[in-house]
Amino acid sequence: MAATAFDRTVTRLRELIEDEGELREGPELGRLLGLLAERRTADLSGLPPARQADLLGARAAQVLPGTDRLAALLAEGRPLTVKFGIDPTGADVHLGHAVPMILAGRLQRMGHRVVFLVGDITARIGDPSGRSAERPPLTEEDVLRNLATYRQQVGPFFDFAQAEFRFNSEWLAPMTLPRFLDVLSRLPASAALQREDFRTRLAEGSGLTLAELVYSVVMALDSVEVVADVELGGLDQLLNLQMCRRVMAAQGQRPEVVLATGLIEGTDGTGAKMSKSKNNFVGLAFPAEEMFGRLMSCADRLLPDYLRALTELLDEEVELLLRQVDDGRRHPMAVKTLLAAAVTATVHGADAALAARDAFRARYSVRRFSAAGPLPAADPAAHGAATLGELLVKVAGQLPSLNQVRRVAEAGGLKLVVETTDGGQRTVPLTRTDADERLRVVLGTHDLTRPTATRRIFLRCGRKVLELT
Repeated sequence: MAATAFDRTVTRLRELIEDEGELREGPELGRLLGLLAERRTADLSGLPPARQADLLGARAAQVLPGTDRLAALLAEGRPLTVKFGIDPTGADVHLGHAVPMILAGRLQRMGHRVVFLVGDITARIGDPSGRSAERPPLTEEDVLRNLATYRQQVGPFFDFAQAEFRFNSEWLAPMTLPRFLDVLSRLPASAALQREDFRTRLAEGSGLTLAELVYSVVMALDSVEVVADVELGGLDQLLNLQMCRRVMAAQGQRPEVVLATGLIEGTDGTGAKMSKSKNNFVGLAFPAEEMFGRLMSCADRLLPDYLRALTELLDEEVELLLRQVDDGRRHPMAVKTLLAAAVTATVHGADAALAARDAFRARYSVRRFSAAGPLPAADPAAHGAATLGELLVKVAGQLPSLNQVRRVAEAGGLKLVVETTDGGQRTVPLTRTDADERLRVVLGTHDLTRPTATRRIFLRCGRKVLELT
């Protein structure tokens, strides 16, 4: 069989990685990004079904009922219907949602029909998965507001020109009560009550509504409506996905194959799931430089999982990179640079990713901020009455909350850096108390009322840097 475009990327990528070229500067990173871009668009329909199953199963934490069933389904030689659903319970999509979408892109390039399903009805119930209390129901206006940018945010991961974009209100809104009761009558109550989180909430006397109890059944009706062959979702959705298979069988359909992907840890490395509320996330709407910087700041131990889950690198390519690090042939920061650039390129393009790399290197790899190029700036004369936290959060928009500034200060990451034109540099550590003190007071305490012709002043909070002009 002739080599496919995908096969050619495998050969060329391995050659580039084995060359051990520098990724933190120079052209090698650009060539790798070009090959990964080819791979993201390569036609996969010519690969043998077993190879296709490997490409999908390698990124799934669990396949139901098993990889053999997946391979057999792919071997049927017909376009499959692939369901990927998301409830618009918030306005932002982050990289934690991207893993199943990467699989959706692969399935699309294998020649299958992807149905991107927006749960505008189920969002009003609120997915109960893993929660310890009721979620306030969303209104129709809430859902529409959250949906406004969803399509734009998820667009880089698969081709909407070939995918269907549907709302489950199409069939759920007009559904009659007799029809819904008929569905429920075919399911044992134990199927919903097997959930440990439900049992825990009931035992603790926490609220559990009947709407939450039937959420997974309502979600399963989406699979029945689109006659799904394959469904994608996170591992936290596994019980809901099992209900989809059960309801399809009860309705006389062949149960879908489930590809459940692992949950992505947040960038802080604490073990918590990536979440906006914990500020350990990378948003798909982030500008290129912020996306790149957040990934460069992720905990080192997350690097293998992030490479496998968030890029088009194959397992053997990831293992080769990690072996080079272990052998001392490649610097760990070079591999992290590849991760950050590959993800940023997927969303913003290779040129933006390379520019973000160069800006990051200029800002954090040089010894002097004066040489880092243009930085966000604030005038002490205009903002002297603002606290350091307010300056970073409300004036410059550098950090998301005052508490975040305080936490960084407690960890020793809040500092004033003074650089002089003769090459001198002085660092002034600041405390949590300083974070809540007015700028003019902090500067006055350290005899730094304002910059001069021979002195520049920078406020650093973790990796964020603000020049006081």
